[in-house]
Amino acid sequence: MNDHLAGSVAALELIEHWRDDHKHEPLGNFFRQLETGIRKDQNTLREVMQSLGIDESGIRQTGAWAAEKLARVRMRIAGDQPGLVLALEGLIMGITGKKMMWRSLAAANLSNTSKWDFQELQRCAEQQIEQAEVERIGAAERAFASASDWD
Repeated sequence: MNDHLAGSVAALELIEHWRDDHKHEPLGNFFRQLETGIRKDQNTLREVMQSLGIDESGIRQTGAWAAEKLARVRMRIAGDQPGLVLALEGLIMGITGKKMMWRSLAAANLSNTSKWDFQELQRCAEQQIEQAEVERIGAAERAFASASDWD
C-alpha cells in the first residue's frame, strides 16, 4: 500500500504541473478534476492503512516525488504533446494499479476495512482511466498531426 501511496504523491505532482500549464484550457479542467479525485483516493488509502496498522513510508514518498521530477524532464525533452501523451499514459498505469489495489482489498474482505466501499472505489478508478484515455488519444492525435514538422 505504501507503493500506491507513493504513486499518488508522484501523480499529484505531475497533475499539478500539467494543470498549471493548461489552466485556461479544457485540459486544465480535466487535470483539476483528476487531482480532486486522486487526493480523495489518497486520503482514503491513508485511512485504510491506518485501520490496518500500516505506517506511511516517507522514504517511498520522497523517492516518488524525486522520480516524478526526473520524469518531467523526459517529458519536456519529448515536447508538449508527446510529453502530455507520456504523462497521461503514466497516470493511466498508476490509476489501473490503484484499481487493482481496491479490488484486492475487496477480495480480502478484512473486517477492519468494512466501512469502505471498494467496489465503488474501483468504479471511480475506472472512470478516471476512461477520462484520461480520452485526453491521451486527443494528445496523441495532436502529436502525430504535428509529426510532419519534425523533419
